[in-house]
Amino acid sequence: MRRQHVRKLIGFLALLLFPATIFYMSPYLSVRGAAMGVVTGSVLFFCLLFLSALFLRRAHCGWTCIATGVHEAGLFYITRKVGMRSRILKYVIWTPWFISMVTLFAINGIKRIDPLAATTNGLSVTDLHGYVILYFILGLIIALAFSVGKRSFCHHVCWMAPFLVMGDKVGRALRIPSLHLEPSKDKCNGCGLCAEICPMSLPVREMVAAGDMRHTDCILCGECTDICKRGAIGYRFG
Repeated sequence: MRRQHVRKLIGFLALLLFPATIFYMSPYLSVRGAAMGVVTGSVLFFCLLFLSALFLRRAHCGWTCIATGVHEAGLFYITRKVGMRSRILKYVIWTPWFISMVTLFAINGIKRIDPLAATTNGLSVTDLHGYVILYFILGLIIALAFSVGKRSFCHHVCWMAPFLVMGDKVGRALRIPSLHLEPSKDKCNGCGLCAEICPMSLPVREMVAAGDMRHTDCILCGECTDICKRGAIGYRFG
């Protein structure tokens, strides 16, 4: 369980740094920059997410995302599961935004790269406007968790998850060695603790029984690995 303490601490630190880093995750600034031919820090960050997923799949979501700090370090007592079918909503949000950004870059070209665009000496939140955006996003994450279920923001709203999912899929298609979970179904006794503790509400027990842990919503948090006393799930790289 020490690994889980470390993971949640990293997520909490990411949350504490959110006032400084929020603009590097901004979909609005990426489109605004594209309209001027400027590659902003958020565009660079989204590219980094995609590239990281080639080798680490969705580990960012489970280890270094602010959602880990909010949900698992703060709202850990929320146990309500989220349905799998509704996860398509985030693609409804992501698709028109991504197409708009790519189209604007195609029209205007890339005139310069400015990682610090719209920040103050690299810091995101320095005025009232920034704090309004900050608290709106945090409030949305918390409100969705209470009203819909744990990690609902990740399932339904997150505009960064599709970059990681695409990177994951491309990595698999190219057979790039990557971090993943691997089941040993002969060790599983079907207790179901893994599915109960999964923060993404995944059917982990069925995945182990099928001998296949591949799922685009798996964030490689390792909760299922650490809860299993029989070692039926483990981290692998390859």
